[in-house]
Amino acid sequence: GRMNANTSMVTEFLLVGFSHLADLQGLLFSVFLTIYLLTVAGNFLIVALVSTDAALQSPMYFFLRVLSTLEIGYTSVMVPLLLHHLLTGQCHISRSGCALQMFFFLFFGATECCLLAAMAYDRYAAICESLRYPLLLSHRMCLQLTGSAWACGVLVGLGHTSFIFSLPFCGPNAIPHFFCEIQPVLQLVCGDTSLNELQIILAAALLILCPFGLILGSYGRILVTIFRIPSAVGRRKAFSTCFSHLIVVSLFYGTALFIYIRPKASYDPVTDPLVSLFYAVVTPILNSIIYSLRNTEVKAALKRTMQKMVPMDI
Repeated sequence: GRMNANTSMVTEFLLVGFSHLADLQGLLFSVFLTIYLLTVAGNFLIVALVSTDAALQSPMYFFLRVLSTLEIGYTSVMVPLLLHHLLTGQCHISRSGCALQMFFFLFFGATECCLLAAMAYDRYAAICESLRYPLLLSHRMCLQLTGSAWACGVLVGLGHTSFIFSLPFCGPNAIPHFFCEIQPVLQLVCGDTSLNELQIILAAALLILCPFGLILGSYGRILVTIFRIPSAVGRRKAFSTCFSHLIVVSLFYGTALFIYIRPKASYDPVTDPLVSLFYAVVTPILNSIIYSLRNTEVKAALKRTMQKMVPMDI
């Protein structure tokens, strides 16, 4: 039939997310390039500090290093291609390139969903179970939690991507987005996709709401414990660490909930790419700022490193 003849035709897609802002391409390029370079530099700095500084060897920093690695990957899956499109005006992406981008985006995103829950458990153990903390978060336990997060990312990425790209694409090939995000790609599939939509919503609910629930539970227990701390200084220190984590978590899960837990019919080609832009470009740089600039130990480690690099007698 005609449909089969046409299915083989969609061998590439057009990412038309920002093409309606033609006169702003140069400005957008400069803004995204600056944010991207700062994000990679900031997160790379965290990875380097945690890897080399003896004072940053607790589980909290072990997880922070993994988070920063994820953020570099996450933003690199989307932004360089977006920069290329803005610079050249060419917005083609091959079908396999699109599948690859979707896989890595889901892989990094799902891994981060799980990792943020592990980080909340770490804070809970450190504050509420401080005597058992070294037992609860041994190095082996940290490796197991991180390994589970990576495994979850691989499963989610492979599951969704292989499922969506096994479906027939026979119609228009313009994706109203700046990268191969699930919802807009699914709109280009011909035939009924309600089963896929249901699977995406269920998987997203499981992947977003379960870790988010664990995180809220952990922080609930933490708050109760913090209010029992007799010293105001200790209370403030514990609260400020948790507050910065909660900001990152709320932004990350909030935008993810908005994007995924709803039917594809409610996809809006104007607002949705902007929300995606927030978690693709803004959240990764916020993470490095919030976790590090608010953290006295990271700042002290940076100072020590600078002093080693720049001898004081100059």
